[in-house]
Amino acid sequence: MSRPHWFSIRKELTPRRRCLLGILAFVLPLAVWSAVSYVPWIWHPMVKVTDAGDVAWLRVGTLIERKQFAEAAAATTLAGERAPKGYRANPIYLPAPHAVGRALYTAFTTKPVLRGDLWLHESLGMSLRTIFWGFVISSAAGVPLGILCGAFASVSRTAEPFVDFVRYMPAPAFGALMVAIFGIHLEPKIAIIVIGTFFQQVLVVANTVRKVDCGLLEAAQTLGAKRRHLVLRVLVPASLPDLYNDLRILLGWAWTYLIVAEVIGVSSGITFFINQQAKYRNFDNVYAAIVIIGIIGLATDQVLAFIGTRLFAWKNPRRSRLRALVIGFLKADGVLVKKFNRNAGRPARAAGAVGGL
Repeated sequence: MSRPHWFSIRKELTPRRRCLLGILAFVLPLAVWSAVSYVPWIWHPMVKVTDAGDVAWLRVGTLIERKQFAEAAAATTLAGERAPKGYRANPIYLPAPHAVGRALYTAFTTKPVLRGDLWLHESLGMSLRTIFWGFVISSAAGVPLGILCGAFASVSRTAEPFVDFVRYMPAPAFGALMVAIFGIHLEPKIAIIVIGTFFQQVLVVANTVRKVDCGLLEAAQTLGAKRRHLVLRVLVPASLPDLYNDLRILLGWAWTYLIVAEVIGVSSGITFFINQQAKYRNFDNVYAAIVIIGIIGLATDQVLAFIGTRLFAWKNPRRSRLRALVIGFLKADGVLVKKFNRNAGRPARAAGAVGGL
């Protein structure tokens, strides 16, 4: 069997190709960054002075624009004085990859400049607490409301117009109000995360619940299921895998509000570290902190995705050990095996729940 084309529409790639493209997704940006950093004739709009010559206002190590450096060198040469020397360099706000790589270690081991400032791991821990509590509170309210909106048209018509109205309002616009209500410490930051994710959660969850196969509901109603059972034992189990993926994606949405949330009230967390390092012009530490956020987010997403494949293995029959085990028990009855295989694409837990009504 021939391999699928690289650009086959709606066709899955082979594992080797997926792995290769996943690596390239990171290698290509790193290659561009390295080229801009290490190849002298690519960009490098500045000159780093190695010898000031007879130019009084220049200092060794100073970064100046190439045009300005050329004018200073031409002026000193014309006057018969010693011209400055230097080499092409990038602006201070674009450190080389090796400097950022080194900062990923030194940022954790370097003592804060000012007494009372937090270490990087302490700032990071504060940011993680903000994300955790903000997302937990948002999910505790948004998921149930979203399920109700997806299940009952009356709830949807009552709640969704207002939710749709508020979700277009920028969450940072509520910053001053949250400070007035909750103070200047951690609480208003958590509130911004909640505001930024709650209204999106309601609509996303409601839309997921509406996608549940109506045949499951009809089968449960035929068996005499009550309204409460239809929601708790059919809609929720059937939509649970997709709800899990929705929350995993919405967690990334919460991270996008972190930087804005942490400047509200007393600046704290990883945002405080980034701003402080930028103030000291330690941009390698700034990049390191940004990379750390990306690493945490990606690692969290991949771990949750892996857990999801184990929790809902029955969602994909080809990977389901449970399905293989059940088929083994039903081999003696060909009718049951055919029925099981025919319905394998449907959510097994929901079907089991309907059968137990």
